[in-house]
Amino acid sequence: MSDPRINERIRVPEVRLVGPGGEQVGIVRVEDALRLAQESDLDLVEVAPSAKPPVCKLMDFGKYKYEAAVKARESRKKQVNASLKEIRFRLKIDTHDYETKVGHARRFLTGGDKVKAMIQFRGREQQRPEMGVRLLERMAADLAEVGTVESSPRVDGRNMVMVLAPLRGKAEARKESQPKQRSGGRKGRERVDTQNATEVSNSVAGAMPEELKNMAKQADSE
Repeated sequence: MSDPRINERIRVPEVRLVGPGGEQVGIVRVEDALRLAQESDLDLVEVAPSAKPPVCKLMDFGKYKYEAAVKARESRKKQVNASLKEIRFRLKIDTHDYETKVGHARRFLTGGDKVKAMIQFRGREQQRPEMGVRLLERMAADLAEVGTVESSPRVDGRNMVMVLAPLRGKAEARKESQPKQRSGGRKGRERVDTQNATEVSNSVAGAMPEELKNMAKQADSE
């Protein structure tokens, strides 16, 4: 989106003015609105150009753009898009290959990605779509603890397709997969008893050994 019109770029006779705190000023001439903006050391920003008359607000436009950019950047950091992983197999698949494919799908779903399972039919296999449905339903049942059926089995040309969605979002899965931070501090740290603490003197004399104290007293008496 392009920047809104501000200050002298607003070329209309009058505007509905909103104050910097959101207060409604009312419909004023654009010259008066610009004067108020100058006196307040703010910008006149057109926030609703399609309104009749256009709505303008007094604000610090530079600060507004900076804060909007920071919010957009933080939003992009938090947003994690799930990708669609594709797994293909034949209708007549042996047990070992099937388990391997299911293992891949389980890893993708656990990581927060969707899985597109595709059966490729050959020759007369296209006349037995019910076999493909049973195979995909078996796969969905084997993955029920980590995924759910988002798109039921459907024929797509010479293939049959089913889409599984993860039960947890990708951001949640990524956060859980990160190693937990160890608690700081030394092992076996002893607690300090503050209930029966003795009074501590901050003076130098209070920290002197008794022998030195006695020597000082004798020197004073002499």
